[in-house]
Amino acid sequence: MNPAASLIMLPAGTIYRAVTRARLAAYQRGLFLVSKLTVPVISVGNITTGGTGKTPLVEWVCRTIGAVSHEESPEGKKVCVLTRGYGRANPKTQVVVSNGYELLAHEQESGDEPFLLATNLLGIAAVISNPNRLAAGAWATEKLKSEVFVLDDGFQHLRLFRDLDIVAIDATNPWGIGGLRRESLGGLSRADCVVITRTEQMADIGLIKETIQRIADKVPVLSSRMVTSGFRKLDGEPIETPDQSQPIGAFCGVGHPESFFNHLRGEGLHLAFTRSFPDHHHYKQPELDSLVREAKTRGVKSLLTTAKDATKLQSLRLEIPCCVLEIKISIDDEGRLVDLIRHAIVR
Repeated sequence: MNPAASLIMLPAGTIYRAVTRARLAAYQRGLFLVSKLTVPVISVGNITTGGTGKTPLVEWVCRTIGAVSHEESPEGKKVCVLTRGYGRANPKTQVVVSNGYELLAHEQESGDEPFLLATNLLGIAAVISNPNRLAAGAWATEKLKSEVFVLDDGFQHLRLFRDLDIVAIDATNPWGIGGLRRESLGGLSRADCVVITRTEQMADIGLIKETIQRIADKVPVLSSRMVTSGFRKLDGEPIETPDQSQPIGAFCGVGHPESFFNHLRGEGLHLAFTRSFPDHHHYKQPELDSLVREAKTRGVKSLLTTAKDATKLQSLRLEIPCCVLEIKISIDDEGRLVDLIRHAIVR
């Protein structure tokens, strides 16, 4: 990022941190009340803006809750993801994206990340988009009989008590670009566990670990990698890994686009060109037409994008094939996090 852009972003980061610090102080002094749901709550969040690999981590946590709770009973526990739902048409309303068994809303109603989570977690967890996570949780407890909640992007959602706070730190951008953080690094001391993501893109994460443990010396710090779980067409049909000898055009609208492009390069794919759009971007047909024109100019016969972006391409037209990268998170020493989750949900 150029220096001018960093200067523009710095005041925003400073203001964001100041507001969070004031809210945290108010909660600590008892000026604001922390509310508690009647069932366990696990939060997955971060201290920076932009993508940190949080969504794959939320999915992993939900799947782990399912596996752990099935150890207690054959039925397991009913899991529900509570999320704000950024980028959706009516951000102040509640939308039940999935009841855990079927999709009940489309991407524009729910937001791209909630829709992706709901799709991937069918049969495992319900998903609700609502900025008021307390109200959504109370509703889901009554109507869906939810027994465990996972807060997506919940670390600064101080209003709601949680039994476990997991914080994701992106190894490729641990402290925020240009100082743009949601809160100071000292906030890590509130975490119950820190998961460093995308370590496969860094040669050494020793300094990151040292910094975290200097701030929160008793907090477990785990490392993780994003791994490719497959490729598919936009309609969901699985396909083979793209031919490494053929040039590809890659595009995305995510919080940290370079991490996506670098992941593809790590898979040995030849990227003839890349195009990034703002996070949660809603594509328009002329933008896709422009991508196709650039691809044809460069002799590229196919495009590649993220699963998150693919949720917003279903009603649009692409004149050349477009495939989708599917990823999942792999956590080193995952047994430590599984034990924390087990302790949080077993009552």
